[in-house]
Amino acid sequence: MRFLAFLLLAFPSAEALSAQSFFGSIVGAVNDVTGAAVPLAGITLINTGTSDRRTAQTDGSGNYQFINLTPGQYRVEVEKTGFRRFIRDNIAVEVQSMVRIDVPMQVGEVTQTLEVTAQTPLMETENASLGHVVEARKVLEMPLNGRNVFALVALVPGVVPGGQSGGSPTGTNPFAWGNFQIGGGQANQSASFIDGAPVNAGYVNLTALVPTQDAVQEFKVQTNSLGPEFGRFAGGVINMTTKSGTNSFHGAAYEYFRNRSLNANTFFNNRAGVQRPAFSQNQYGATLGGPIRKDKTFFFGSYEGFNLRQGQSYVFSVPTDPMRGGDFSNFRNGAGAMIPVFDPLSTCGRLGNAACATNAAGGEVISRAAFPGNVVPANRIDGAAKVMTNLWGRATGPGLPFTSVNNFTSNASVGGEQTQYNARVDHTFSDKQRGFFRYTFWKNLNLPIDPYRTKTCVDRCTETMNTTQAVLGDTYSINPSTFLDLRLSFTRFHYDRTSLTAGYDLTQLGWPAALNTAVAVRVHPIPIVTGYNGVFGTSGTGSTIIARNDIFSIMPGMTKIRGKHTFKFGGEGRRLTHNYYQQNNPSGVFNFDAL
Repeated sequence: MRFLAFLLLAFPSAEALSAQSFFGSIVGAVNDVTGAAVPLAGITLINTGTSDRRTAQTDGSGNYQFINLTPGQYRVEVEKTGFRRFIRDNIAVEVQSMVRIDVPMQVGEVTQTLEVTAQTPLMETENASLGHVVEARKVLEMPLNGRNVFALVALVPGVVPGGQSGGSPTGTNPFAWGNFQIGGGQANQSASFIDGAPVNAGYVNLTALVPTQDAVQEFKVQTNSLGPEFGRFAGGVINMTTKSGTNSFHGAAYEYFRNRSLNANTFFNNRAGVQRPAFSQNQYGATLGGPIRKDKTFFFGSYEGFNLRQGQSYVFSVPTDPMRGGDFSNFRNGAGAMIPVFDPLSTCGRLGNAACATNAAGGEVISRAAFPGNVVPANRIDGAAKVMTNLWGRATGPGLPFTSVNNFTSNASVGGEQTQYNARVDHTFSDKQRGFFRYTFWKNLNLPIDPYRTKTCVDRCTETMNTTQAVLGDTYSINPSTFLDLRLSFTRFHYDRTSLTAGYDLTQLGWPAALNTAVAVRVHPIPIVTGYNGVFGTSGTGSTIIARNDIFSIMPGMTKIRGKHTFKFGGEGRRLTHNYYQQNNPSGVFNFDAL
């Protein structure tokens, strides 16, 4: 399936943000002590991390704007002949936010300085959208089991997480990674962007990339009153930005390790004599950022690995050893009475047998004869059934009295692995042009759960998910009131689900060899017996999926400032390619009613 969307925007706006951008901005007015505007005042904006400098002048009404600012810490300096020099430091510009810094100039010499250090206002009055920024400190310091940064979205008012949206993505359904209801919207219908690049795949709006926690600078969740630059989605918007380097080298290394040493065993495991399940989780990584060329070029990189092996206990009902040979003489109900096993060849009125008795209405009363001794003769057991019976594990205990229900208890390994690399380079070409490039690779492996040790799986078998994303951004200032912004991104998401019995030889069941050619993806067929389903009642054992999703996006934009008005012109061309192949139970499912 291919989808091509193009949206052209041309509208006046009070907010100076480019379409689907992670940039922030600073606006304000310069006035004297009487409140009169101070025109043609020189404004210098400095990024305190990279020393990137931008200059502007106030207009005739004393207003100024700086747009397309990378989130970070800034300083504003204002100079005008006849007034003291003004400095305001520690200005935090957050993702997709607008900070208003009004400057009160005092009469004096330029050599005199008025320095103000204050917090950024909590209320953002220049933007009508409803949202909340989760800043860098929370992203870095909030405890997260599995370090899934999307779990922090739940901190925002109006967000309801669902399914498996928290915790490590490893071992979970990939369709649950972005399972949020934002601002009353439906689950899995929100938009997610990283550095302005879309990460929602064409298939069920799946979130194709979960970035490393230490690589994320901050993010903003917009719940309602979204700008017109956001379309195609029925929920809110999650806009993340990754870290960039500064003029100082900064790095970190970490490992989070857990094991079963302090874990208690369950009551039922102790009762069944099953040992405490194994548990080992390692999450480790490192980050490094700094200058390549001071004040010009900066880099930031991160690596993270994740390994999880966790034992999980399973309790099923399986056939006893006598039952496997056809002996049901001890097949009883909860009261201890034997449950007869009837011979289908003895059914009245069929196969040449005597006619059935009739009831008062003249209808047949079906009757059959039980097997002598409740034992099925060996020559009456189908060869394929004998093979399928071996898919169940052997009973590990007697189970409940009489019925032998829950007679199989076992620990099975649950878990998987993750690897992620991030590399970002920021460069200042001139005082008019700045750009960045980021590359991310993420591999996520979910291992199969096979409690019977017979290559059958609970739910899904082996799952491999690979995501590659490349983002290129460039901003250019034509003049103090006209700005261009261009964003190019490409995201590729591969999802493969593989059965443990792929390539199974169907002749083992006594079936014709021609079926091996007729069935494209051969796996072991799935037997389902009422009351003895175990793991076979699911599609994971026989389901094979090969999915390829590509997201290509180009987003040009232009911003024009006229007095207190900001005009934005922008567009997006997005091409989604979704190639999907799935065969559910290609070798068949065999359903059997209760005996």
